[in-house]
Amino acid sequence: MIIFDPSALSAISYALNVAEVSSVSTQNQFSLSLRYSREKLLHLSSTAAPSLIAQVDDSKCGSGKPRDKYNWPFACDSIWNMPIGSNAKYVDVHIGSKGVGVDTTWLIRTKNTDPVVPTYMPGAWGEGRCTGKTPQQQAQWHPEAGEPLNIPKDLIIPDARQNFTPNNSSAVLKPDGRTLVSFNVTARCQQGSPFYGSWFGKTDIYGDGIDGGHGGSGMSSIGGSIRKGELFNNAPIRHALKLVIWGKWLHYDPSSPTPGRRWPARAADAGAPQQYQGSNPALVMGSLLAIPPNVNVKRLGLTTKAGKKIFQAMQNYGAYVVDDSGFDYNYLCIDHSAEQEYQAVTGHYFNDDKALQADLTKIIGVLKVVDNNGSNSIGGGGKPRRPLAPPIGN
Repeated sequence: MIIFDPSALSAISYALNVAEVSSVSTQNQFSLSLRYSREKLLHLSSTAAPSLIAQVDDSKCGSGKPRDKYNWPFACDSIWNMPIGSNAKYVDVHIGSKGVGVDTTWLIRTKNTDPVVPTYMPGAWGEGRCTGKTPQQQAQWHPEAGEPLNIPKDLIIPDARQNFTPNNSSAVLKPDGRTLVSFNVTARCQQGSPFYGSWFGKTDIYGDGIDGGHGGSGMSSIGGSIRKGELFNNAPIRHALKLVIWGKWLHYDPSSPTPGRRWPARAADAGAPQQYQGSNPALVMGSLLAIPPNVNVKRLGLTTKAGKKIFQAMQNYGAYVVDDSGFDYNYLCIDHSAEQEYQAVTGHYFNDDKALQADLTKIIGVLKVVDNNGSNSIGGGGKPRRPLAPPIGN
């Protein structure tokens, strides 16, 4: 079923240097519709060549059982792990889109015994991604972008197909157990083949977790993704989420020093002056959205376990806007393994579960912007709504 004509969308661009780069536009209800575009963007050196030796400061952590970096990554004071604070200032926001689908993300764990394979730019944004033979474009400024990677032999990330062109933001965790190599438009159609995707730099799994492969914002591929087990176990989700919304609701002010975005976003869409049509200056790429404390599950009439858990996460930690959906729809970022788990447990695809969709529509309707979220006041500052994350134990 074709929801819209993807050729009508503006491409979302993001670059790591002054360069002719590839860019993407994001999904419709069943797909992320992607196409090539060429843009010259500002050099974003903090994303292109971040320090990979994070200074781990456990004094900023809470107590409790040490966490597993694979399921709960990044520093305790990372944007993804900091709760909403008591000083949070909530600003009204209008997001007119009601439906909520899945923006699939991939954490790819590797070891030294995994085969070393070349990495290529995708051969197409639509079907044919795995035909690419072009080296990573950023390698001419950052040689590490052209390095081969250890990739599990049996890893399959399907190609795009008609009416289904997923964004597939990914992070390859190198065998050292700490270096994340981020990509967008990721694919690997056959076992043992090369790895295809657009390189977005390296980061540290013990670090702040801001940078990564989301094309609209330059934010983390895996930070904020819902992970396997989180929608079905009895523990609360203890991290912020990621949300993709239609650019029609985002604001663009050309006079702003960061037009179309705010911290912690590293970029806004290349087509933001045209795509972003919202009147609320608080709602831009990188905005932290959250449910105010006076709203509760009973008031909203939520009925599903998954919906209630997402509500709690959005009230306690919020959700960052990381991409433009390109049309009248919203997307939650979910790890591939969690997406598979949802179908296996419920018998439904996430975006085909009518009861869950009803809950998510209600949640979207009560979100507000935490307008004083900033690098020195993550979540708005003040007393955190929930205990701080414990240290990483591995």
